[in-house]
Amino acid sequence: MHIKWRLAALWTFLLVVILTTACGAETPELAEPSDLELAAPTESIDSTDPTDPPQENQEQVYAYTAPLTGMKIEEPAEKRPVAVMINNAPAARPQSGLSHADQIYEVLAEGGITRLIAIFQSDGTTETVGPIRSIRPYLIEIGESYGSILAHAGGSQAAYSILQNQDKPYLDEISNAGPYYFRSSDRKAPHNLYSSLDQLREAAAKRGYSEENKSPVYNYLEEGAQVEGEEALHFDITYLTNSYKVSYDYDESTNTYLRSVEGKEDIDADNGERLAASNIIVLSTAHKVLDDVGRLSVDLTSGGDAMLFQQGKVIHAKWSKKTGDLIRITREGKELPLVPGKTFISIVTNVPPLNEHVLIRTP
Repeated sequence: MHIKWRLAALWTFLLVVILTTACGAETPELAEPSDLELAAPTESIDSTDPTDPPQENQEQVYAYTAPLTGMKIEEPAEKRPVAVMINNAPAARPQSGLSHADQIYEVLAEGGITRLIAIFQSDGTTETVGPIRSIRPYLIEIGESYGSILAHAGGSQAAYSILQNQDKPYLDEISNAGPYYFRSSDRKAPHNLYSSLDQLREAAAKRGYSEENKSPVYNYLEEGAQVEGEEALHFDITYLTNSYKVSYDYDESTNTYLRSVEGKEDIDADNGERLAASNIIVLSTAHKVLDDVGRLSVDLTSGGDAMLFQQGKVIHAKWSKKTGDLIRITREGKELPLVPGKTFISIVTNVPPLNEHVLIRTP
């Protein structure tokens, strides 16, 4: 009897040990979800493949600002500006490379035609630029205000006198830089002469011209700032003939004015891109005919009336220019800032007055 009692007690003890061990083995399975979460890593793990393209809603932030556009850019724009004289005759359209220009001037030449002066600084490399034409003293003055190297093909006697006697940095297809220009076979001369920014800069380096950028700059609106003015979504600029009637239409999606000439979209023949600018400046000044050929002098120092178009609005203003500086647009004595982006500047005669050159259209 005593032995049976001891065996029963032993089996009871073993059963308790087995049950206790079994319960201990199941304990991790009974842990609450919150306990498991506390045990998870506290640092986030980036599983993004560095080769993956950026997400659509991510905006690239650049550290540098283009001096002549106020736009943010990836690398500093330190090159000296190049001012290229661009043929604007109907037979020369569409031109090449103009979508890469920071600023473009349009000004009268002889015979009622206009010429374009394209200022390149922050953009443009191997792209074809042209057709390139001759230079005049007031075109020198415009290019020189940016500290530019001047690219052209020929010029008036007065222009050559300035270039050669005043030691200007110029690249002339006829006299000193011919190998850096070429003629295309799809157009007739003189509407088929071209170059590229890389070729022109190579020519400038060979001639020993300084590469340092000393261009003055404009003031620009801060991001999100709005201008005050009269609504001007569509407008035309008339020079002396209908062949040079320019139209602009505001595109709210890009905050730019899209350019047309003679009712046709003005495109870059290189890439098919329509020319557009964030700022359109129209200014009037005195023009004087110098000879029987119709060569002009254009007053770029006395100042006068101006209109500044930006953000779908127009501001009536004044223009002025000091020696060594750019043309400045002011209202009540204060300079008006530009919207970051490209700028087109049209120079018209002061007779008739400015408001007769510009027609603001309603849709």
